[in-house]
Amino acid sequence: MKLADYIASFLASQGVTHVFVFSGGASLHLIQGIANTTGMTFICPQHEQAGAMSADAYARVTGNLGAAIATSGPGATNLLTGVCCAYYDSVPVMFITGQVATYRLKGNTGVRQFGFQETAVTDIFQSVTKYVTMIKDPRQIRYELEKAAYLARSGRPGPVLIDVPDDVQRMEINPEDLPRFVPDPIVGADSKIRYSVETCVRLLKEAERPVLIVGWGVRLSKAEKEAHRLFQRLGFPILPTWAVRDMLSASHPLLVGAFGTHGTRYGNFAVQNADFVLSVGARLDTKAAGTPLSSFARGAKKVIVDIDASELAKFEAFGMKPDLVIHADAREFLTLLNNALTGIEAKDISAWWGQIKKWQERYPICPQAYDEQESVNPYSFVKALSARLVENQCIFVDTGCAVAWMLQAFDFKAGQRLFHDFNNTAMGYALPGSIGACFGLGRRPVVCVTGDGSLQMNIQELATVIRHELPIKIFLLNNHGHSMIQQTQDQWLESRYLASSVEGGLAFPDFLQVAKAYGFPTINVTKNADLARAIAEALSTDGPVFCNVEIGAAERVSPQVVYGRPIEDMGPLLDRKEFSENMLVAPVPESLR
Repeated sequence: MKLADYIASFLASQGVTHVFVFSGGASLHLIQGIANTTGMTFICPQHEQAGAMSADAYARVTGNLGAAIATSGPGATNLLTGVCCAYYDSVPVMFITGQVATYRLKGNTGVRQFGFQETAVTDIFQSVTKYVTMIKDPRQIRYELEKAAYLARSGRPGPVLIDVPDDVQRMEINPEDLPRFVPDPIVGADSKIRYSVETCVRLLKEAERPVLIVGWGVRLSKAEKEAHRLFQRLGFPILPTWAVRDMLSASHPLLVGAFGTHGTRYGNFAVQNADFVLSVGARLDTKAAGTPLSSFARGAKKVIVDIDASELAKFEAFGMKPDLVIHADAREFLTLLNNALTGIEAKDISAWWGQIKKWQERYPICPQAYDEQESVNPYSFVKALSARLVENQCIFVDTGCAVAWMLQAFDFKAGQRLFHDFNNTAMGYALPGSIGACFGLGRRPVVCVTGDGSLQMNIQELATVIRHELPIKIFLLNNHGHSMIQQTQDQWLESRYLASSVEGGLAFPDFLQVAKAYGFPTINVTKNADLARAIAEALSTDGPVFCNVEIGAAERVSPQVVYGRPIEDMGPLLDRKEFSENMLVAPVPESLR
């Protein structure tokens, strides 16, 4: 059996049905292996970066391993941004790169390159993968593939990369004679974790103003059922991070809303006035916790659960001293905590809930005035879109203002999922991500919300959508500039929009004409009053559709914390007379004690 065919059969054995490939001299045998394998299909993106992002999205929506193939040199390096998306969001993807033949490798000669398009792939990707290796001995292929697939899925998941020289790809092997990888046995919960759970129970029983933060780790550990069981048992206000904002429908009685630098005022008031914070599977990075880290929930006792010991160690290094850190898988912890709470009655925190409801009523994320303006308001667009999307809809959104507007204002329904490369936040992720998701979901319709700057990064993938007639509904929030960057320039650089506007050096095409050239039916909307009609038309159109939504250049994310400030500073709209400095930090006023 040819080694390249064995790689394809291995991917098939892992349940992978679609592999995103880009041809090149060192990847041809790998691609032919996919084509020769029953049950496997290769998809050709227009750029390796897009292929990596599609494989990442395929893994996110299926919960299975994603896969992408690229050639040596620039083909491999073009994968890098997509690999980072998977690494920082803990997504299991197997990347396979072709390499120059072993007899053309530079080795220790000191030259920069010997073989044509030779690049030291393993060195470049080592810091952004869980495992990376080059196959020089064909007998090691089974061991390395099994090891890589195991590591991609186990513990804190992430991408892996196998670099395969061209001559090794063509070698004949006998699969029955190949050594296997045998992982170490998984050890169950130890006594230290059980003791920590007992301590956590004691702390939460004492709380008067508790909040529960849930993060992406809950999804990764497939602990949704355990999490919802805990929600019901405790009755605590729930603050999901962006990555699991879709875990609770807008009508869920325990949902408070988004928090952090681009969250909601009421979400930040809740976390900053809490006396107890339980965070499960959330990294609590600077976007969520603000700056300095020591300012986050200053009056609260904090219990933080994470599977990554380094994530737990960072808090003290950056000035926060949690009362309890628990190094555990989210599902393992939630199971133990639910069991420990058996028979314990939920505490009456109605006064705390009453205060949170007042904040929510006073500071709505989408005031009525937004709908009354003539031009399209981005928050009005988000509300109109969420009102018309059905349950179980899959949504991909790009970075910048697009993701902030969506996650501040979108009202989720049951089963809806919203995906974004939350930690790498690469411009241009949403379109190739939608493509990967569409294949992973059996060609179900996918909604793609992107911005003009982000679309430019992977605009060539419009061709991939049309080539496969994918039912992707693209909504372009077109403000003719990089609005999130402009907002930072408003705050720090006297609103000089250098390199963030057309006047400042950017160039944009007529996106409607571009979409038409690729073969899309198009829709254009310029007024708030036309949003419902345009969105309904786009969603009811069979196959792909491109809807251009003209957003005013002056529209901004509001509220937003100025970069470098603590999250209780939500900008000039905050009523400082009501929310005094004492209200925002410990100690809290008597009315909340």
